[in-house]
Amino acid sequence: MNRRLFLTAAGIAPVVTAFPCVAAAQERTFAPAVGPWRTFEVVTKIEIIGSGADTRAWVPVPNVNSDWQQSPGSNWSGNASKVAMYTDPASDARMIYAEWRQDEAAPGLEVVSTVKTRDRAVNWARASKVSGADLESSLKPTALIPTDGIVQATAQSAIRGRTSDVDKVRALYDWIVENTYREPSVRGCGVGDIKAMLETKNMGGKCADLNALFVGLCRSVGVPARDLYGVRVAKSKFPYKELGAGTADITKAQHCRADVWLQAYGWTAIDPADVAKVMRQETPEWIKSAKHEVVAPVYEGLFGGWEGNWMAYNTAHDVALPGSKAAVLPFLMYPQAEVKGERLDSYDPETFKYTITVRELPG
Repeated sequence: MNRRLFLTAAGIAPVVTAFPCVAAAQERTFAPAVGPWRTFEVVTKIEIIGSGADTRAWVPVPNVNSDWQQSPGSNWSGNASKVAMYTDPASDARMIYAEWRQDEAAPGLEVVSTVKTRDRAVNWARASKVSGADLESSLKPTALIPTDGIVQATAQSAIRGRTSDVDKVRALYDWIVENTYREPSVRGCGVGDIKAMLETKNMGGKCADLNALFVGLCRSVGVPARDLYGVRVAKSKFPYKELGAGTADITKAQHCRADVWLQAYGWTAIDPADVAKVMRQETPEWIKSAKHEVVAPVYEGLFGGWEGNWMAYNTAHDVALPGSKAAVLPFLMYPQAEVKGERLDSYDPETFKYTITVRELPG
């Protein structure tokens, strides 16, 4: 199977007129090779309106260190009476936790994180036995990602006849691409309630829905998988406007990706949700086939690779925020805040008053 589909001149000829950005990159492949490190500074600023008793905030910061991301550290400033770095003991998700005095008129916090990223791509020609670290947590169900019942039945049907983990994962990836779709009207990145998706047959969603479903299907048939929750930090170098951050303001650029553990390759990058995004939003018309000239390169490239214009915060599910009186979070990808025990709407940065900006640093 050719997992590095090149945009040859012949292959893109039908779409050159309609999509000049594709023509400009006709000699490129979307599947990224492992390349040089890039360094980004990500700044999250929050301003809490209507402060009072029990005013608190939690800002996720990157805590993923691997061969494709390094998270050197974060610092903070503001007028909080108490502020500290907190690491969730169950998941290693890291956040800045702040509290303010009841009489503080304008609670504010600024968090600055530095992160290094680079492109990621598996070399399918170099299989070798690899040992895993903690794979047990990547097989367990979560509150919104069960691994039995309709989830397991769906996965078993999709992988029928496949025996290797690579073939099983490819079948599940194809099942997501063929049976789900990007729904732009979903708030934020979605909720990730995969049982409800399958039971209601409402298969539209965003990355936290579609990639969570992929992860749950993988786990249900014994393939370790995990969601990585993060944010896009730069434009794509490939001809896809939807797969990058268009400006320095990345307040609404959150995106989660998926990882699967393959016995001969280790952790392997997968992102069917971004395939769905290209199919639905890259062109004026909704593309329904992954074989379409615009979709095919990203469909192949995101099975085993992704571009380093994105950073991960964590892989956490069912996150209990320290000091919180509200519900446990299904995942931590957005700043959170509470006033008088009531959680603010993190999907509405204009009301919550937070911004996330990024700049690339030299070297």
